[in-house]
Amino acid sequence: MSESTAVPTHAQSVAFAAFGGAEQLTLSDSPVPAPGAGQVLLRIHAVGVNPLDWKIRRGLLQQVFALPLPHVLGVEGSGTVVATGPEVTAWKVGDEVFGPVAAGYAQYSLAEAADLAAKPAELSWELAAALPVAAETAYRTLELLKVTAGETLLVHGAAGAVGGVVVQLAVADGIRVIGTASEANHEYLRELGAIPVSYGDGVFDRVRAAAPQGVDAVLDTSGAGVLAASVELVGGTERVVTVADPAEAGVLGVRFSGGGEGVRVAQGLAAGLRLFQAGTLKLPIRAALPLAEAAAAQDLSEQGHGRGKIVLLP
Repeated sequence: MSESTAVPTHAQSVAFAAFGGAEQLTLSDSPVPAPGAGQVLLRIHAVGVNPLDWKIRRGLLQQVFALPLPHVLGVEGSGTVVATGPEVTAWKVGDEVFGPVAAGYAQYSLAEAADLAAKPAELSWELAAALPVAAETAYRTLELLKVTAGETLLVHGAAGAVGGVVVQLAVADGIRVIGTASEANHEYLRELGAIPVSYGDGVFDRVRAAAPQGVDAVLDTSGAGVLAASVELVGGTERVVTVADPAEAGVLGVRFSGGGEGVRVAQGLAAGLRLFQAGTLKLPIRAALPLAEAAAAQDLSEQGHGRGKIVLLP
């Protein structure tokens, strides 16, 4: 049996009707969707901004995602349940939740009830919206790499949202982590428990100096053309994974993990919550902007090199 509270027929959302730059994003009123079987409708309080968003908007992933236009971006968020569809028993109106959402750049969005987690009262809306993609990706890639306590993991782009959560989950499991980042982020990586090295020319010489005993596995979150040298570093492709460079991965035979059938939503959210409840989770909010400033948020994301996560506040 479905349940709902007072919900408007129309509310604000941000969509793009043509591929291109951030100027394609427009704020307008659009119909509020009704939840179907197994779905809930959320009043969105915060939505995470990911590199995936601007890559889709630019048309870089048309071969991967066949999207009808106009399209509302946003795949993760936090909010309050305002309506439940048929067959939903886990949630009721008024529950505060976070996790994957559909068309999250909006005041109201649908979510699959089974994919959501309860938001602890002490977890901010912003951090709850910033966590799902980073936590799921971190959990999934560490599982793929099969890194165990006592081994050494190299993370390219370790100061980003995904890289930072990877570092924290790995360190908590007794894994030695070396992370590439700009000099400005080295102290941050030390706080997370990683050994920082500067990226750029000579990075692999610096990695070898930091890990004279060798590196067992490599995760690339940067897409900075590091896969060939990473394969050489570990002596093969089996324990190299990228979430950012599918083109080079295809050439080298390295695994590209973009989610899809391999997603580990429940496990990723649980892992992120464990860090939070232990009081050790560090996921800086790089910027929290109003929904109307979605274009500025995506421009900031596209610049890269930032620490933590950008969120929008509908």
